[in-house]
Amino acid sequence: MTDENRIKYYDLLISMINNLTSFDNFKREELKRTTTEFCKLFRLSRGTTEFYRTPTHEKNNQGEIYTDYDTGEESDVVIEHRYVTPSMAVLKGSLYMAKGEKPLDDEEREKADAVLRIIMSFLTRNRLLGVVERFAFYDDNGYPNVRSFMRYLERLKESNNIGGHTAVRFNLRHFTLINQQIGRNAGDMVIRNYYSMIEKVIGDKGLLCRVGGDNFVAVFESSIVDEVVELLRGVPVVYDPASEKRIMVSSSAGVFSMPEGYVFTIAGDVMDNVLAAMQIARTGGKDSIVFYSAQMDKNKEKKMRLQQLFPIAVINKEFKVFYQPKINVNTGELVGAEALCRWFHDDRIVPPMEFIPLLEQSMDICTLDFYMLDHVCQDISRWIKEGRKIVRISVNLSRKHMMDVDLLEHILNIVDKYSVPHKYIEIELTETTTDVEFRDLKRVVSGLQQAGIYTSVDDFGMGYSSLNLIREIPWNVLKVDRSFLPVDEDDDKSTRSVMFKYVVSMAKELGLECIAEGVETQKQVKVLQDNSCFFAQGYYFDKPLPLHDFEARLDIPDYKDKL
Repeated sequence: MTDENRIKYYDLLISMINNLTSFDNFKREELKRTTTEFCKLFRLSRGTTEFYRTPTHEKNNQGEIYTDYDTGEESDVVIEHRYVTPSMAVLKGSLYMAKGEKPLDDEEREKADAVLRIIMSFLTRNRLLGVVERFAFYDDNGYPNVRSFMRYLERLKESNNIGGHTAVRFNLRHFTLINQQIGRNAGDMVIRNYYSMIEKVIGDKGLLCRVGGDNFVAVFESSIVDEVVELLRGVPVVYDPASEKRIMVSSSAGVFSMPEGYVFTIAGDVMDNVLAAMQIARTGGKDSIVFYSAQMDKNKEKKMRLQQLFPIAVINKEFKVFYQPKINVNTGELVGAEALCRWFHDDRIVPPMEFIPLLEQSMDICTLDFYMLDHVCQDISRWIKEGRKIVRISVNLSRKHMMDVDLLEHILNIVDKYSVPHKYIEIELTETTTDVEFRDLKRVVSGLQQAGIYTSVDDFGMGYSSLNLIREIPWNVLKVDRSFLPVDEDDDKSTRSVMFKYVVSMAKELGLECIAEGVETQKQVKVLQDNSCFFAQGYYFDKPLPLHDFEARLDIPDYKDKL
């Protein structure tokens, strides 16, 4: 190798290294130029690098191949390297020389090999950074993930541009049912097309990411919030392009519009706000789109205080069982009661609506339910020992218990700990909102039935598939929701009167006890009697009673004066 070529080699090498090690000013064209000059210097006809994510991708020729210099001549490989990274990515580098060309001497081979390894090292880093980017910021289906969302927020914060943006977290409504209706593959197409519709509206004004399953989060300029919300409220989505079949898709969403000057401490603050609003949208009432408000901050603080107070309140037995009597409307006899929770804290009764919904947001509600069942069993055990009249007591269990595969065992352990005959316990469960919960509910009710414990479906008529609920699950008792109970202004032909009549008739035909809740007037008692609904619960007969007052009712279990 001549001195002139050595000088040229080192000049090219310095130029290449400066370009490759530039943190923010790397030039692809400069690398291509120096590679070409190196190939000419060493009389090479071609230089290639190849990158594959795995050896399988390499075998199937599914990778990235770069050829920065190629004379097109018939050539042979003179230097080749193949490297498999710890993450199983494969990098290959090859140098070719045309047939008949003067071979490389030892010095030339050493220097050409060094250049190839430098380029491969750079490409390895760059390609692996790309792989890391895909793994870290995109899910397996190619959707940007929640890390992409957090990074985008941080960039907006860094540029002092977060104000005037809106964040949204949304969940596709009833998507399990959509999958059942059209199949999972078509369901995936629905998600992709719905995503694309929203992404098109957002464009370069924000980012749309998938959190997982049918849950998404987005951030975008507030100027387009109405357009995005319109799609979230509902839009027909094509799932079969050939036949142009469509299905209506809507979302439950929490929306947080960030005012000018808004600053967050961490990106998770924004996520917390939209998540709080979305939870209300999913469970809180009529509107499926809920905008975040300052009141939610107060609720969040209240929830945090409750989470701190709750364990101590359980230890101190601040929660008391109140019993609301259930009455036979034909005889006036006390036939049962529902156990209801009252919280005595700081010399006042905390209304159930102030703590039950908050406990429902975590597994704390399960702790409270078991606490209530335990204290009910203690009371029944004592009544048996005292020789009192015993009636069946119903205890409510939250839907949260459906996740507990050992729920039946946990219930029986509590009941049997106090040697309470199973016939004196009734477990009330509310209707479910999804088919997954339905399967769990069926499993739990069937297990309780086999153990001889009564079960009742609470708030019948409010769930997503009420008729299927009583067709598939072996209940003992059906509690008719108060919304079905006729009020005094209703005549025999009113919607409520007709529905109540046939719900009661159906329950009787199925062999279920039927009890109406929310009975408040003499006229409503007459409606129950006329329709052969024999059992009632409500303020007309009695409010929920503290233990001592309920025990007095057990001693004189007669409500004939109310009939």
